[in-house]
Amino acid sequence: MEKTIYIVLSNTGTLFSKAIGMYTRKDMNHASIAFDEELNEMYSFGRKNKHNPFNGGFIREEPTEGLFTNATCAIYKCQVSIEEYNRMRYKIRRMEQQKELYKYNLIGLFGVAMNIKIERPYAFFCSQFVAMIMNECDTTRLPIAPCFAQPHHFEQLRATSLQYRGDLQTYLYEKRGLEKQVQENAWEGLAFQMQ
Repeated sequence: MEKTIYIVLSNTGTLFSKAIGMYTRKDMNHASIAFDEELNEMYSFGRKNKHNPFNGGFIREEPTEGLFTNATCAIYKCQVSIEEYNRMRYKIRRMEQQKELYKYNLIGLFGVAMNIKIERPYAFFCSQFVAMIMNECDTTRLPIAPCFAQPHHFEQLRATSLQYRGDLQTYLYEKRGLEKQVQENAWEGLAFQMQ
């Protein structure tokens, strides 16, 4: 018996994501891992507060809020064994219990750009984190070290298959049926951008 995990690649349109996109020349520049199709349980490394790009670390993401309200995405699904699924979930639960220890690995991004291996304890950038979790499964292991992983590398895995590409809120509406909440969050995001 198998379980399904989801790799969510996204573009939030922030200055930081645009800067990463200029380097990678790819549309999607943020990576998350989710354990359900509705993305109710989605994890990554990123901003802890949408107003402060310098305060980052391990986060449980809510894709209907904050920077995701105007995001585009590519969602890939992947089948793993129950044992592999449980190992991934266990690793994330441990990180969640100690989330105050974890920081965003901004220095590691420079390592990717210069092709220098920079690994720091308790520090990850988004795709490095997802690659580390995916390494719990032989079929989803990237052919490169997690410290060099970029979001587009997950698209190249044979184990993943594209489920959806387009507007993230449209996907959530189709899966969750949350039109009212999505609209309210979109208005909140618009009001924030006008400030």
